[in-house]
Amino acid sequence: MWEFSLNIGADNSELAGRVFNAMRNLSSNLGGVVTKHEENGYISILIAVDEAFSPEIEFALSSVITRAICTNFKMAFLEKFLFLPQHDKVSTTAFKKALLNFDKETDKFLVQKNLNFDKSLFLESFYLFRLGSLRAKWSELVSLANENRVYLISDDAFFDLLKFLVDNLDICEEEVDVFENEEGYKIVFEDDEGEYAGRIFNEEGLVSSMIDLAPQKINFYCERGSKTSELLEKIFDDRLNICRQKNFSTLKKF
Repeated sequence: MWEFSLNIGADNSELAGRVFNAMRNLSSNLGGVVTKHEENGYISILIAVDEAFSPEIEFALSSVITRAICTNFKMAFLEKFLFLPQHDKVSTTAFKKALLNFDKETDKFLVQKNLNFDKSLFLESFYLFRLGSLRAKWSELVSLANENRVYLISDDAFFDLLKFLVDNLDICEEEVDVFENEEGYKIVFEDDEGEYAGRIFNEEGLVSSMIDLAPQKINFYCERGSKTSELLEKIFDDRLNICRQKNFSTLKKF
């Protein structure tokens, strides 16, 4: 029997819940058992499967831990150390998202090369004591932005840098369709595994999602030009295709 304990600080309970659900779904398909309990300020996720299935579980654990570090922990790092000049909330969120996704493959590599599934892992301790080189990499990026803070007060300079960051993200999707109506925005693309299906996004959520997906082409279906389409055009330039709809009523109910 292969057994492992992943321990996450209780103040990261939402993250612990997502990890628990992901591992429980996989383990149940492999005939394994996953339990969760909280003690001494930690939420412990205990996993037990037949030794023959340990490679599948280790691969899944590596994926969820890497995602947690490169998303949750990196965003917390940016929130703490990045000092941007005042811009509107949507643009500021977009800039942070671009930094979050910038050079993501190297971030993943640095996490995964330090992972060891020997009985147990305390996520926060792993981050603090084994990933110093990763945090140093993030610090260089944040320092560069902070040192140019005065320059970034200008909207033109701010969006020039934001566009540069987005242009240098790895393409994750070839083509994404965005439908706009009075309720918000719907995102549709071929490889959606359910994360976006049926969801309606506000402007901030839409722009953040486009940066996460880093598509080669965005088809933006709308009745008329809007602040949102103008913002996407600033960020994605000729990767954005505005599709005017004469019969917009066909899109009003997604």
